[in-house]
Amino acid sequence: MNIAYNLDKVLQRIDESVNKLPNKNAQVALLAVSKTRSWEKILQAYEQGQRHFGESYVQESIEKINKLKDYDICWHFIGPIQSNKTNKIAQHYDWVHSVDRVKIAQRLSDQRPDNMPPINVCVQLNISNEDSKSGAGVEQLLELAQIIDKLPNLTLRGLMAIPQKLSDYDSQTKIFAELHNYYQQMRKQFDTVDTLSMGMSQDLEAAIAEGSNMVRIGTDIFGPRD
Repeated sequence: MNIAYNLDKVLQRIDESVNKLPNKNAQVALLAVSKTRSWEKILQAYEQGQRHFGESYVQESIEKINKLKDYDICWHFIGPIQSNKTNKIAQHYDWVHSVDRVKIAQRLSDQRPDNMPPINVCVQLNISNEDSKSGAGVEQLLELAQIIDKLPNLTLRGLMAIPQKLSDYDSQTKIFAELHNYYQQMRKQFDTVDTLSMGMSQDLEAAIAEGSNMVRIGTDIFGPRD
């Protein structure tokens, strides 16, 4: 497993995708999904210049965050959120991508320590209405965004989605285009919205083609999970 090589290949894929856009100066951030990975592997990616890491399991991730506290890492929580975990998330993370209901947003804001900046928040949208996935429904999106926008310890940054896995490029771009439309609706209403978090190892090219500016890559950087 050569994390440096893998990371370079992913960055090449991102650059090649951006070069196909009308705006070749578009910026696409890479979020390295490090859930279930050791802190040593995170450090290997960090040493290659990677700074943004995504985690999904609270207890496991806090151990890594504490281990790497002396490094300038930006930590993103991207997993489903249980109410009893909001306190720890609010204390340890810079970003939360998976806010899907008012109760969670309120708790995160209430439990954010006073000496920390507001949490950057994306609303997770369940675009395919899949029972197996978290996320707000389309009809709830703007109402939830309005509430988040008013909470004192949160900054509404955008939209995150994990659409159903599709193997062909045309099907991928169709659903990503739909997500981009919802993102544009948010941008029209909220000045702080600037992030569309969509696209993973198997579909990042389609996501970037349809406007993603943050892709979440795990397997293609760290290899298959144990």
